[in-house]
Amino acid sequence: MKRMVKFTKLMLVLLVALSLFVTGCGSKPSAPAAEAPKAKKLKVALVIPSTVDDLAWSQSMYEVLKKNDKIELAVSERMGKPVDASAAIRQYATQGYDIIFAHGAQYYGILKEIAPEFPKITFAYGTGSQTGPNIIAYDPQAQEGAYLLGLLAGKMTKSKTVGIVGPVEAGDAIKYNRGFQQGVAAASSDIKLRIAYTGSFGDLVKAGEIAKTHMDAGADVLTGSSQQVPGAIKAAADKPGTYWMSTDMDQSSIAPDTVLAAQVYNWEKIISKMIELRNQGTVGGQHLTLSFADGTLDLKYNPKLADKIPQDVKDAVEKAKKDIASGALKIDVSK
Repeated sequence: MKRMVKFTKLMLVLLVALSLFVTGCGSKPSAPAAEAPKAKKLKVALVIPSTVDDLAWSQSMYEVLKKNDKIELAVSERMGKPVDASAAIRQYATQGYDIIFAHGAQYYGILKEIAPEFPKITFAYGTGSQTGPNIIAYDPQAQEGAYLLGLLAGKMTKSKTVGIVGPVEAGDAIKYNRGFQQGVAAASSDIKLRIAYTGSFGDLVKAGEIAKTHMDAGADVLTGSSQQVPGAIKAAADKPGTYWMSTDMDQSSIAPDTVLAAQVYNWEKIISKMIELRNQGTVGGQHLTLSFADGTLDLKYNPKLADKIPQDVKDAVEKAKKDIASGALKIDVSK
């Protein structure tokens, strides 16, 4: 009996050992799957004349860049003085940044001087059209949305007086103002258009003073461009019944009862195009535009005030937008 028990135990041990051996021979432990190497992020620097929260030109670009998961972003704010901007741009270049955005037409001269020293770095600026071997210009066709906003202003004004608060008579501001003027004229030939300039891109106080002067002269619809416009928008908000037409980005958060509509720059496509070009080995020599035709410009109504706009006015604006996108309507910024 004892022999039988020992034999049974021995057989069980052998069976267990055999099953382990078969299992071991039948399959090998699989090695953990190797993780795909993460794509290296591009080092991108943004040099701006104002701040990342100016609710205008600088913020419109910053908000898009910071959301891009393909880049590592560094920012230099308040670079209004050429000597400061030049120092910041050169520092980023010596640190080996891949793309340096000098976000303003005033920076082209600085890039023209620095870029040849760093041929592998992409330098980009806007607005402008002049390029270089490693300089890219990005150029919003600001006159397109400005025309639509001018058309809207001309149809919405009750006082028959409209005002523009301008920064300086140059670059994007001129294109915007001329487009707006032509839109107002298309709405009605008997509207008085007032234009005044602060002589600066960032003088919020003077922008507010000009807005008040326009309103004292009867203007009930105002517009303007650059990072100084929040001062003008706040002044307009203090006078009920006054509308503001914004550009660069939707500025309705400043004055939700005053900002009627906005031309919005969709920088996403421009940034993606620059990254694509760089990955293909092209570091400059490109003039990239933003327009309604390619969807890089957009017109947005303030939802809170959209019902204040008659449907026939919206229809007229939409028709003009389609005509601009198709090329049937061209805005001449030379006059």
